[in-house]
Amino acid sequence: MRIRHFHMNKELLTVEKQTKKERGFFWEAIRFALVAFLIVMPFRLWIAQPFIVRGASMDPAFVDGEYLIIDELSYHLRAPERGEVVVFRYPLDPKTFFIKRVIGLPEETVIIESGGVSIRDVDDAPVLLQESYLRTETETMPDLRVKLGPEEYFVMGDNRSESLDSRRWGTLPRALITGRTLVRLWPFTRIGFLQKS
Repeated sequence: MRIRHFHMNKELLTVEKQTKKERGFFWEAIRFALVAFLIVMPFRLWIAQPFIVRGASMDPAFVDGEYLIIDELSYHLRAPERGEVVVFRYPLDPKTFFIKRVIGLPEETVIIESGGVSIRDVDDAPVLLQESYLRTETETMPDLRVKLGPEEYFVMGDNRSESLDSRRWGTLPRALITGRTLVRLWPFTRIGFLQKS
């Protein structure tokens, strides 16, 4: 009887040790998840986050299915610049994100006529607009003249004939801009940091 009693106590001790070990692992996993959340969430909310390109509006610079990392920090420190590709909330449906290129800056005038785009600055002086990212045969339609407000941008897709942009739905308020494209992660053949054109 004494030997059996000893074995039962030994089994109880083993079970108790396993339970303590399982509890320790469980709490360690929770602590790890909490620390990861506290590090990753601010990073994703204010510094950078991933996006997948959908559609052909930015061909050939960005194609359908590409995986991008968006820099959200820069625009807390400075204003968007002409030629940068930005991701923003679509003004007519803020739950949807769009990707387009900045063409017109606040208080400028964007003029589209005879298939071309020109810009006038605040003093009505012409601004040289270099659009090396466009295919040579690209024409921009329809004819349009837009005066931008103090916090408004004019954005267009590089694939002008396939892009739903400021020509259709109007100017883009700065408050809706999420960030600028920073890194292309997929496909591997096009991986790398992205430069302003």
